[in-house]
Amino acid sequence: MSAEWELPPHGLSQEELDAWNAKLKDIGEQYQGLMQDLLSRIAPSEAADSIHSDMRESFEAGAQALMQNPALLWQTQSRLLQDQWLLWQQGMRAMAGEEVAPLVMPDKGDRRFKDDAWTQEPHFMAIMQQYLLFSQMVDELVDSLSGMDETHQRNLAFYARQVVNAMSPTNFVSTNPEVMRRTLETKGQNLVEGLERLREDLANSAEGINVRMTDRSAFKIGDNIAATPGAVVYENELMQLIQYTPTTEKTYKTPLLVVPPWINKYYVLDLRQDNSMMKWLVDQGHSVFLISWRNPGPEQHDITWADYMQMGPIAAMEAIEKACGEKSVNLLSYCVGGTLTASTVAYLTSTRRGRKVKSVTYMATLQDFRDPGDIGVFLNERVVEGLEDTMQTKGYLDGRSMAYTFNLLRENDLFWSFYINNYLKGETPPAFDLLYWNTDGTNLPAGTHAWYLRHMYLENKLVEPGGIELDGVKIDLRKVSTPSYFVSTKEDHIAKWNSTYYGALLPKGPSTFVLGGSGHIAGIVNPPHKQKYGYWTNGELPDSHEAWLEGATFNEGSWWPHWHAWITENGYADPDPKKMVAARTPGEGELEVIEPAPGRYVKTTIPEVLGEIPDVS
Repeated sequence: MSAEWELPPHGLSQEELDAWNAKLKDIGEQYQGLMQDLLSRIAPSEAADSIHSDMRESFEAGAQALMQNPALLWQTQSRLLQDQWLLWQQGMRAMAGEEVAPLVMPDKGDRRFKDDAWTQEPHFMAIMQQYLLFSQMVDELVDSLSGMDETHQRNLAFYARQVVNAMSPTNFVSTNPEVMRRTLETKGQNLVEGLERLREDLANSAEGINVRMTDRSAFKIGDNIAATPGAVVYENELMQLIQYTPTTEKTYKTPLLVVPPWINKYYVLDLRQDNSMMKWLVDQGHSVFLISWRNPGPEQHDITWADYMQMGPIAAMEAIEKACGEKSVNLLSYCVGGTLTASTVAYLTSTRRGRKVKSVTYMATLQDFRDPGDIGVFLNERVVEGLEDTMQTKGYLDGRSMAYTFNLLRENDLFWSFYINNYLKGETPPAFDLLYWNTDGTNLPAGTHAWYLRHMYLENKLVEPGGIELDGVKIDLRKVSTPSYFVSTKEDHIAKWNSTYYGALLPKGPSTFVLGGSGHIAGIVNPPHKQKYGYWTNGELPDSHEAWLEGATFNEGSWWPHWHAWITENGYADPDPKKMVAARTPGEGELEVIEPAPGRYVKTTIPEVLGEIPDVS
């Protein structure tokens, strides 16, 4: 948006045109003032400075590699000129009334150019093709560069993609036909409303812009989201333990403890009732307990990974024994909660308490961090040092900064699409439970997160025998004899399956690996009645993930029933399923009910923790 830009509506009088341009000028000045205010309020941080330095270094390395390959430079320039010539010829033929086929079209999954104007109006078709040809050229140029180390090549590809996608014509008022029509229809009111939404979102952001993704007023935790009945039966400084109310007369003997991630909140596993994994597990006859992590603030600065282990899964297992009288549990874990669970099981094995866990399930869990994916761009030595300095000063990593980073991994879907709808079209985003969860972030305590980034992502210590020491105990995943079930998803960009697979090769006990369709969330939260995505199985565990997939069998539907058969038919849930125990109701054992599920911890938002702005839920 710019104060100099003028949209020329047809059929307006000079007076109306003057009023129109005055409104646009005022909007442009407000926008520019808002951006200047934003820049003045953003305090520089060591982490941000490190990322900026890394970006600059990546582009410099790319430029140097290009200068050392004059033939590639010449070919790129020649192709650019040739594309421009062909595009000019096409435009001239179109102006003469001839029907011309586009030189290039968006990829099938690219939703930015779905408006008919991009293919039916020569002006916009030319703009789209100009951009797509440029985008293709950049992608191919980066891929063709030689002489760069692998890290610089990966980082350059990521940063170049961010720049190219930010330049998309769909992101600007004057080159987006949908926005232009809306602006004409509303006489600029869409831009006024978009400006107000931008102002509100900036006030609720940490670094960058946390674009509103959903109508937050449509959801209330414990009412129409995270609503599976149950009660909090135990709590400590770091977590609350939820015991869900049974829906069957009999339940399996061994309780099931769910260990979710603490990056975002647990209720991705308990969204609506028709896609809630927690409700499904209860309905299958499990006594389900779940850890609801606290949203930490500065006072949790010194909490460590070992504290998460002791006050999380280990404390929960001790509480479950009081609630049910059972000394053993089955563990079901997700994402970083799974990485913690792997550490915990190895710790219990080393301290000769491994029998407390009958089986362990890892959903989309990294244990071997050999390929962290695009998030690795933000996790080199210099950036991690910057994050460590920032967290040491503040005591935590603001969850809004983490959310902004993760959104950039899928920038067109999770950032720019909402930028266009919210700020340019002036629309209110629709209600969507998953996106509500995605924006309900959590802080990450300095003592835990800095250690996790360094020891896991940077140094990959978890796979080394004795590489990780917790409370004075060196752990080794290779000594774990607990039966393990690993499920990953083929399109996961956060925990890539070509890394998670190698976690299944570590334990000495029986190990099963399953690959689901779709991505990090949809592929895991995939209830059977949806009949979506499918999954691959293979009774063997060869040395490489490629070999595993080559020998795998595809199965229709959800992987949940496959897992349930694994845990029941092997006797992990109950040695004799025909003799299931009476259903356990929260409060019946030694633990009293503290409060109804979902409890207080999950309702605490980042602004409440930091004391900055009120809870908007």
